[in-house]
Formats: sequence, C-alpha cells, structure tokens
Amino acid sequence: MTQREFVGKVVAITGAAGGLGRALARAFAAAGARVAALDRDAAGAEALAAELRDEGGQALGLECDVADAAACERVMAAVIESWGRIDVLINNAGISHRSAYRRTDPAVTRRVMEVNFFGSVHCTRAALDALLESRGLIIVISSVAGFAPLIARTGYAAAKHALHGFFESLRAELAGDGVGVLLVCPSFIATGIDRNALGGDGAPVRHAQQIVGARVRPEDIAAAIVRAARRGTRLLLPGRTAKLAWWVSRIAPGYYARVMARRLRAEMDGG
Repeated sequence: MTQREFVGKVVAITGAAGGLGRALARAFAAAGARVAALDRDAAGAEALAAELRDEGGQALGLECDVADAAACERVMAAVIESWGRIDVLINNAGISHRSAYRRTDPAVTRRVMEVNFFGSVHCTRAALDALLESRGLIIVISSVAGFAPLIARTGYAAAKHALHGFFESLRAELAGDGVGVLLVCPSFIATGIDRNALGGDGAPVRHAQQIVGARVRPEDIAAAIVRAARRGTRLLLPGRTAKLAWWVSRIAPGYYARVMARRLRAEMDGG
C-alpha cells in the first residue's frame, strides 16, 4: 500500500497552542508539512507558528473557537486562502470535566459536548470540500473514554463516544472519495487538560486528578500518530494502557468497569 507523505502538505490542527496539539504541530512540521496552528489562544497559536518558521518551516497561527461554527468556516477559508488547500485536518481541541454526574450542572455537559464533539463536526464541515479535493485525511483525537466507561467524566465520555459514531459513519461515506479517517484513542497524556478541567459547577476543578496507568508523553503520541497517518491506520491505540483497556473492556467489560471505578473512586468523592 502506498504510504501518505506530508512534505509540502497542509496540516490544520485545532487546539494547537499546547499539549498534544503543540506536539502534533512539531511532529508534522518535522515531516515537511505546512502547519496551520489553530487555537482559542491566538497569541499561543502565533507563538508556536513563529517557532516553526524560525526553525525553517512554514506555519500559520490563527485564532479559532471550535465551538463557533462560523469561526471554523472563517479559519478554514483563511488557511485555503493562504496555501490553496488542506490535506490533513486534526480535530484535537478539547476540554474535560471531573465530577460525579449527580453533582454536575447540565451546562457543563453541554459545554464539553460543544467543544469536544461539535467542535470536530464544525471544523470537518468547514474543511470537507478542501479535503475531498486533496483526497486528504481527517484525524480525530478521541480517548479510551471513546470506547469504554469512565466515571466522573460522563459528559467527556459521551462526547468521545459520539465522535466514534460520527466519524466511523463519515469514513464509510467518504470511502469512495479517497478521504481517510483515523481515530486516536490515548489513555492519560501528560498535558495541561487535567489542570483546565471543569468541576461540576463549571468552575475549574479543585481536586487532584486520578489516573489509571502511567501518563504518556505528548511527543510519543504525536510520533505514533504521524506513523499511523502514513500507513492509513483507521484506529490507533497508543501506549500499553490504551491497548489493555481496549481488549479488557471487550473481553471482560464488567471486570473492566469495576477496576476502573475502584481506581478512580476519588474523582467521585472529590466531584
């Protein structure tokens, strides 16, 4: 099978100013791509783009609130105006929450869905014509929570599950058009998303995050994504914990739920 190459290709990345998004921008730039770094933090996006340009790459930094459909249309149009195409869209922007459902304001669940699910839908819609023209690739950053339960994060898990239903269906629709879809399901990554998580009242969470397994470096996840994107992989489970979660949640779902709940029980008590 012919591998995708990224030299000279245009890669648009949401949530690019920090964490995994930043690591992805650097990884695709190292692969020769032109990088459009998109983020609500306009200064952070432009600072990253400036770094990449200083290192000899081609990069744009653009402000984009993915929860705003009109903003997504404008920013994808700006990328196309600058470079004439979009070859890869990486739907990475996201937020989290940590709170027991019974103590979670419905507005928190709605906000998480707006960013994590509808943000990806908006950006994909805005970039789709360009991706069809380039026979490009959509990369969706999901989570272990996209295929397995995760207590104290019901809204987050709902958004990630929704991504799978939407993008697996979209993959089937686009199969004859040459557009690929890669779903990425990491476990816990060493990024700032846990520090920016919402509590049940919508304010920043006040208790420490509990995790299962070791945190994976964003640079390692980004490198695995570039390799998977080259190969045309459909589902990527980066890291030992993600692979173990996939198989145990399928072979012994009851056992998986009990172990996960026991290890993350403090999130329920704190939320």
